[in-house]
Amino acid sequence: MIDVAIIGHGYWGPNLARCFAAENAAVRWICDVDPARLRAAACMHPQAKLTTSARDVFHDAGTDAVVVVTPLESHYRLGMEALRSGKHLLLEKPLAARSGQAARLCDEAAKRNLVLMVGHTFVYHPAVERIRAIIAAGELGEICYYDAVRINLGLVRQDVDVFWDLAIHDLSIIDRVLPYAPCAVSAHGISHFHGGRINTGYLTLRFAENLIAHVHSNWLAPVKTRRTLIGGSRKMIVLDELEPSEKIKIYDCGVTVADTAENIYKKLYDYRVGDMFAPYVELTEPLRREAAHFLKCIETKAAPTTDGAAGLKLVRILEAAEKSLRAGGRYVELHGS
Repeated sequence: MIDVAIIGHGYWGPNLARCFAAENAAVRWICDVDPARLRAAACMHPQAKLTTSARDVFHDAGTDAVVVVTPLESHYRLGMEALRSGKHLLLEKPLAARSGQAARLCDEAAKRNLVLMVGHTFVYHPAVERIRAIIAAGELGEICYYDAVRINLGLVRQDVDVFWDLAIHDLSIIDRVLPYAPCAVSAHGISHFHGGRINTGYLTLRFAENLIAHVHSNWLAPVKTRRTLIGGSRKMIVLDELEPSEKIKIYDCGVTVADTAENIYKKLYDYRVGDMFAPYVELTEPLRREAAHFLKCIETKAAPTTDGAAGLKLVRILEAAEKSLRAGGRYVELHGS
């Protein structure tokens, strides 16, 4: 049995502690700076040791792995301490606040032969895995566009903006399902609070291929929407994460230029509208799949699907997006992403 420590038991930490316990890991430590949160944790995990100091976790030789679920500014410090103490590491997204920090975490994990995994939870969503398989099989044809909307009312965060909080989910999905890597990013956004972080924003990713991706993120929407459209030359997909059953819908529709020379000259188009098919998607909780994957990687010494390199790639995209924002939304080239 793998002994796991959870550092950070606020909003997301209890969910991870629950999932690791469900996967038969031993939740050995729960660490949080707030004693009230520790009292609540004691009720849910009476066997766990409780502490307000992460050093207790790092100095415990019986702890195999550390899960860091704290504000972004502490990711690098806590992550590096965990690795240097010989612990496998699962860091909640984003991997780090800057790409240089992320790269150093990757190097440290490699040097010590430790598992470094980033909590890009949606990569482990069964619907996302199914979409990846559909695209890899060529069912959509040539991918033309990727359009994602991830909006809701709150939580308005003070440590990161809406790109680092919400858009990163869509960037992780794009990285997982598309066979291409973006070559440039453009960002537009606005803050409606004095001195606050950007709460409404739009990212556009440019690819060397004839493909464009757009991500809309918003903390101030009156409704919660989690919808993605992927358009191909043969078929198109709609992913709705909030649908209780038919999360994926595949549409046999498209637009083609009429095939005769005369019609091409006249720029006439054929519109194909066919059937809709909703494939079966298992209902396994993505966060539990993430926890199980981390444990398996520790046991088998395999590289995680969302390893340090994947986390570094997304941090570089978000850094480029910040640069684009400062430059009025112009495209910023991506190097090494």
